[in-house]
Amino acid sequence: MSRTVFCQVLKQEAEGLDAPPHPGELGLRIYENVSKEGWRRWLERLTIIMNENRLSTADPASIEVIEQHMKGFLFGEGDLGRLPPGFVAPGAKK
Repeated sequence: MSRTVFCQVLKQEAEGLDAPPHPGELGLRIYENVSKEGWRRWLERLTIIMNENRLSTADPASIEVIEQHMKGFLFGEGDLGRLPPGFVAPGAKK
């Protein structure tokens, strides 16, 4: 039987993650409060954020920015996590 969580992204009960997806306290918080679908949505947003802001997971300063975006997207904390200003999805009409 899969575990369920009240997902902070979806704002409803949904299937929980199998393991913490990020290290430390933030990873545990995500595990306890974000569903598989919520995490999938975050990964889609992360790709956009990394590309638009030219972030690298090899750069410790970028990791800090990514974590701030993560908290904003997943938990509504702070000003980050939204789509970058002026972002237009590939193939979308401007």
